[in-house]
Amino acid sequence: MRYFFFILLFFTVFIASATHNRAGEITYKQISQLEYEVTVLTYTFTLAYNADRPNLEIRWGDDTKSIINRVEEVYLPNNYKRNKYVARHTYPGAATYVIVVEDPNRNYGVQNIPNSVNVVFSIRTIMQITSDVSSNNTPVLLNPPIDKAAVGKLFIHNPCAWDRDGDSLSYKLTKCTGEGGIEIPGYTFPEASHSFYINELTGDLVWDAPVHAGIYNVAMFIEEWRHNRKIGKIERDMQIEVSDVNNNPPQLTVNDSYCIEADSVLRFTVSATDPENDKLALSATGGPFMVDSSRATFQNGVIGEGQINEIFEWKTICMHVRKQPYSITFKAQDYNQELSLVAQKNVNIYVVAPAPKNVVLLPTNTSITVSWQAEQCSKAIGYKIYRKSGSSGFIPNHCQTGVPASTGYVQIGNLTGINSTTFIDNNNGLGLAQGYNYCYLVVAYFYDGAESYASSEVCSELIRGIPVITNVSVNHTDSLNGSIYLAWAKPTQLDTLPSHPHGPYKYLIYRSNDLWGSETQLIDSLSNLTDTVFIDTLINTNRYPHSYKIELYNDSVGKRFLIGAPSIASSVFLKAYASDNKLQIDFMINVPWQNQIYMVYKKNEITLLFDSLTTVFQASVIDSMLANGKNYFYQIKTIGHYGTAGFVDPIINYSQIICATPIDTTPPCSPELVVNSICDSLQNILSWTNPNLSCANDVTQYNIYYSSTLDGVMSHIATVSPATNTTYIDRPKQTMAGCYFVTAVDSFMNESYSPAKICIDSCVFYNLPNIFTPNNDGQNDLFKPINNHFVEKVDMKIYDRWGILVFQTTDPEIKWDGHYMKNNKLVTSGVYYYVCDVYESRLTGLEHRTLLGFVHVMGNEGVIKK
Repeated sequence: MRYFFFILLFFTVFIASATHNRAGEITYKQISQLEYEVTVLTYTFTLAYNADRPNLEIRWGDDTKSIINRVEEVYLPNNYKRNKYVARHTYPGAATYVIVVEDPNRNYGVQNIPNSVNVVFSIRTIMQITSDVSSNNTPVLLNPPIDKAAVGKLFIHNPCAWDRDGDSLSYKLTKCTGEGGIEIPGYTFPEASHSFYINELTGDLVWDAPVHAGIYNVAMFIEEWRHNRKIGKIERDMQIEVSDVNNNPPQLTVNDSYCIEADSVLRFTVSATDPENDKLALSATGGPFMVDSSRATFQNGVIGEGQINEIFEWKTICMHVRKQPYSITFKAQDYNQELSLVAQKNVNIYVVAPAPKNVVLLPTNTSITVSWQAEQCSKAIGYKIYRKSGSSGFIPNHCQTGVPASTGYVQIGNLTGINSTTFIDNNNGLGLAQGYNYCYLVVAYFYDGAESYASSEVCSELIRGIPVITNVSVNHTDSLNGSIYLAWAKPTQLDTLPSHPHGPYKYLIYRSNDLWGSETQLIDSLSNLTDTVFIDTLINTNRYPHSYKIELYNDSVGKRFLIGAPSIASSVFLKAYASDNKLQIDFMINVPWQNQIYMVYKKNEITLLFDSLTTVFQASVIDSMLANGKNYFYQIKTIGHYGTAGFVDPIINYSQIICATPIDTTPPCSPELVVNSICDSLQNILSWTNPNLSCANDVTQYNIYYSSTLDGVMSHIATVSPATNTTYIDRPKQTMAGCYFVTAVDSFMNESYSPAKICIDSCVFYNLPNIFTPNNDGQNDLFKPINNHFVEKVDMKIYDRWGILVFQTTDPEIKWDGHYMKNNKLVTSGVYYYVCDVYESRLTGLEHRTLLGFVHVMGNEGVIKK
């Protein structure tokens, strides 16, 4: 009895002194390039004897370890204590390091950790040191990792991670670890009525809902991302105490997210109510309370009866601007006699930089200079410039930064430096085209990828100081004597260009035999500004398109120079693509105006005039229900306009006339094949469907393809016609096994696509008798196969009843005459056992199968071998 009492006392002291760790995490901040200050937080239970330690051992991940001292003890409600340990370490170089802290042991009775009292408590953090990542500090977790939940009630916990660097954070569930930082064997996630998960974006740990009372430990990874690259992660191990009570948690009312422009005040009310009308306390933790300047305010700890409202207020400044939101966790705690429960809600606050102000446009005849006032938030590192033809009327909503693609705007420039506030848009040196209203938006951007609100939309036209082409229309289609009507609008604002005050002026006309003006050649010139029409003749308008540019020169003696950069405009060029009973006509064109309508004309066979066929709004048309092999003629009229007034409107141009012939290039559908083997007559019978009865109309014949093996090349073996003949008998020479498919061929020799092959391998052609009479009477004197087809060789062994080999051969015909192979004497009548490996051609190639059986030798007594 005394011995038993001693053991019980020792066990009790052991538990009290060594089972204490409830939760914890490891964080760090960077001191210099390779030096880091690491903070270890552990949470222990103060009622336990010798519950925590003044120092812990830390493994740095570089094959070294140290003793790290406790620097702070904070006593928390419900008999918990937070222990803080701090030390510095210098790493040898760039690498990935896993920092691990262990402490024996975990507390007794953790429901989801087998025998938790004997399991080592460990936490870890993964540090990545690289030369291309600047200073990095892990997030700090502001919400303690100890919490309470109730059976059957929704539980939500958020770690309230605050990353001073503004890095993106993501969250993952992981398993708690034990000795060596290895996952605990047998660890399970807590059982839930519906679900147990963590929101990867917000960090909300959701338990819906606990099933059993008890203590549970869970772990999560908080991962850091910078410029879409993971740069580190920390592990938090937390403990949740679940009780079976009637109390319900409070309810919080506050929006999920807010957006605020920097240098503005964000103010909103947070409300909490309790279903049982218990006393309540509201509190908040998060990044806005941790910033260096102009911190947010919220009165923590005020108690209300059944309901409580508190005001959150934050005077934001430009230093708060960043891409990632500031996360705040609001917590409402009730004071219930059974169990105090907590409701939490995570709220994201986005602080957005103001839009660039005072955007001004200065146009020339080929470019627009965009300028604006420098961004008032000095953290900006540059600007993005966007352009669109025509106004979008875009006004960003309260939380919309940058310029969304849905506006139709396209980014055309990127300037670095907060004082780089001028951008010249000349279309990358090609010059902007006349005739458009160009609109611009400017956005400031920041190092972490944050963007400001977009500026106000500002629009302008170009100065009309150069000729603007309006017509490139084919007058006549011919390979030698073709002609094109070329027209343009004369410049109207030459007097606004100080460097070009007076003439004389000259138009130079250039042509290129393509759409893009890649090889322009001077073809003529005009000296009168009012001459704005030119007929280009003796050209091949049948074979290729023609593009033009009109250059305007100040032709003063000795001072000739080009005014502006002209744009390129081409004729409409048609290309036809023939198929079965239809033609597709594509319209190829390169013009500076916008074509909105394409009128398609087709030549009437009777009147020989072009009648309107259809009107389309895209650069292609399909004409169907045509006769194959017949010629058809088409021409297109385009109708378009410039985006500004002062030009001919509508702009009408004609294509060349094209002749095209539909041909049947569409293969018919494939027949459906069935294959049957007639083994006795060594025939494979193929039968298939006639596509003309279902999905085609001009199939004339069929091609039959065959391979003797499953993976062999399919070879053409026969052609069957007419289309009504849908059977074929194949008599293979090497094997009855094989694969087949059948294709259909139409009247234009289009062959259907190769269908799935049909394979067959059902015939067996090697059978042995079970009796023979070697008595030299000329009947059944030899033991040989009943059937023998497509067998390459055999390995036949025949044994007597004592297992003595009496005969063997590789000849498929066997031809055993009943004599011993060693002494040539007749065997006695009786039953003999054989083993025969048969090598025959099958679908998979030369295969062997083993025949086992008995053969009865009869009537051979006294027979003399001939």
